[in-house]
Amino acid sequence: MALFGKKDKLQIISFQTYGTESHLYLRGRALEDEEIDLSEKGFFNLLRNTWKRFETDEIKNTEIKIILPDDRTIIGKTDKDGYYLIDESIGELAGLANSEGWLNCEISYADTVLKHEILLQNRFPGEMLIPNAEADFGVISDIDDTILHTGVVSSLKWRVVINTAFKRAVSRNPLEGAADLYHLLHRGPSGKNTNPIFYVSHSPWNLYRYLELFLQTNNFPKGPILLRSMSSFRNRKSEKPHKQHEILNILRTYPNLSFILFGDSGEKDVDIYIDIAKQNPNQVKAIYLRSVNDEKRMDRIKALVNDYGLGPILVADTSEEVIAHARSNGFI
Repeated sequence: MALFGKKDKLQIISFQTYGTESHLYLRGRALEDEEIDLSEKGFFNLLRNTWKRFETDEIKNTEIKIILPDDRTIIGKTDKDGYYLIDESIGELAGLANSEGWLNCEISYADTVLKHEILLQNRFPGEMLIPNAEADFGVISDIDDTILHTGVVSSLKWRVVINTAFKRAVSRNPLEGAADLYHLLHRGPSGKNTNPIFYVSHSPWNLYRYLELFLQTNNFPKGPILLRSMSSFRNRKSEKPHKQHEILNILRTYPNLSFILFGDSGEKDVDIYIDIAKQNPNQVKAIYLRSVNDEKRMDRIKALVNDYGLGPILVADTSEEVIAHARSNGFI
């Protein structure tokens, strides 16, 4: 927020998304640039950065411009919360992507002067993944307590807030061996493929850059990061949980691709994943669930797993167990 007449610079944060060779799907948010330094240390610096992440000054109801590598231009518009969504059928996109399937574009404000704000910079990068047609399968992974220690299943629920607010992204601990496991799956049984990896979390979009930095710092394969808006936390009438909605969208986008689902045993992942598998038995290749230190919950999970008969499913304590299972099933 600008103070004493000082004007903040504007920015456009582009979320890593996914699409197809004939469908452009880009998401992001237009905001005042609070210049959050994710490398800062110290209690008060971390507290200030957390405040900045959630006390956002969005640029609402304004036009943005997307320029593709072949110079095609698409115009979109932000909503009342500053979010934009470009969801259009447009051909010949696959040839614009790099060897890993990423299509890079440039995003800018259509107007160079917005009310009292003057743009000092008006070129921002955007990315969309177009999975390779030769992919063996895709991977859809939860983040919290599946690859990132969060304390979600702890009886001390405040640990989730403490970890996010007062620990730097570069200091957060991934589950041991998770990055190596995901790289093996990314490369597939041949060791040479580019199987797509999708990351899904209940966290709000305000934490996008924080989670992006965590994944980069810990060398996880690059992939779309799918979070949720703060307004969805207040909407208790949603027909499906956020995570289920996002996973079903991915399956619908790639009907000819099967997927391996990763989650943890602490919240509702097992219920969501089994329900998705029942609806889409030909697209769910396997389910992996991280064990949690909660005997009552694990008893319930094991009962559900024992009744599951649609395909490979494993509740694992370590990445090594998953690697051994994946290798025996020909996934790596």
